[in-house]
Amino acid sequence: MKFFRVISFWKKTRANFVALFFFNFIAAFSFARAQENGDWKIVEPGWRYEFPRDHSPHADFKTEWWYFTGNLRDEKSGREFGYQLTWFREGILPLGERDSALSRFVVRDLKFAHFTISDLRADEFFFSQRISRGAFGEAGFGAAPGKIAWIENWQLFFSENGTDGAKNGVSKINASDENRALDLQLVPEKPPVIHGENGVSQKAEGAGHASCYYSFTRLRTSGTLSLRGANFAVRGESWFDHEWATNQLAPDQAGWNWFSIQLSDQSELMLYQMRKRDGSSDPNSSGTFIFPNGESAHLTREDFELTPLAWWKSAATGGRYPLRWRLRIARLALDLEIATPLEKQELALESLAYWEGAIRVSGTRENRAVSGHGYMELTGYTAALPGLRAPEKR
Repeated sequence: MKFFRVISFWKKTRANFVALFFFNFIAAFSFARAQENGDWKIVEPGWRYEFPRDHSPHADFKTEWWYFTGNLRDEKSGREFGYQLTWFREGILPLGERDSALSRFVVRDLKFAHFTISDLRADEFFFSQRISRGAFGEAGFGAAPGKIAWIENWQLFFSENGTDGAKNGVSKINASDENRALDLQLVPEKPPVIHGENGVSQKAEGAGHASCYYSFTRLRTSGTLSLRGANFAVRGESWFDHEWATNQLAPDQAGWNWFSIQLSDQSELMLYQMRKRDGSSDPNSSGTFIFPNGESAHLTREDFELTPLAWWKSAATGGRYPLRWRLRIARLALDLEIATPLEKQELALESLAYWEGAIRVSGTRENRAVSGHGYMELTGYTAALPGLRAPEKR
């Protein structure tokens, strides 16, 4: 689960501020035109996934993201890290309006990305954001196999066959910013998993309130991580989500709680709980359980019980986030407690704030002890969610 329409960015210099103001004006104007025309495709049942084709952008849909998270360990010291690296595409001009004669300064897609590193031993969290119109090729999206998404030196590469001959392989991601950097090779240990039913992941009631959504749920990861001048040779496990949609949320929804979990018995779990503005859980909440052999089972809202146990309040935004949970799935004989080794993993950006961070898991499955790790995302706890929402009727 990812999201957001971001139109603001930090202002480092006066020149950057002037350029950003001009860019925001153009983006806002183009976005208003796109909303009026409303000729974006919506996700409907029956999507037929093909790889590597579907690793590529889906420009007929308004919103899309390529999202990586992972838990890494330094091979020498055992020092533990979490990371997030995500590229977002927010469509501004529908395909029908993208005349090749238009100026390169006309915003066709808003391109932005988020990069975080969690230093779990030092209890430190680092995050940054980049945003670009990509007028001169400094940011953009490409077709698989090859370079799929980039903003300057934040880059995602897919190969038709990954290293070690893995099919549908994710090959490389890298990013560097100020005093931190990441350069990773990723190899899928299981084939991609399709979430939802009949090719779509329903997020709210009604036609079109859905996304196309698939994941690589266990990526063997190796590479380098740099932080404040120190370099670490790291290994671990990552998770990859790719999702595209148009207006998948409903006006009465506030946000979601999302979990990706990799268990010690080689099973995985993706779960999202959609939250309404009145605090209730939306019936369209769901998930996917992936068995050790790669087979998967769809989970409905009735299949799981998710209970918050402890909360943390952000000094930066005032948001109050549930950071410890009890999760029970009776049909799987699964009983887990979810917690985080680092409470302060909130991305407090100018235009929005959300909590995204590394988690640890312990409990039982089929009466056998299991442990695990993963990532959790909590949105809509500081303000109404600014992206992916269908306009309210007037």
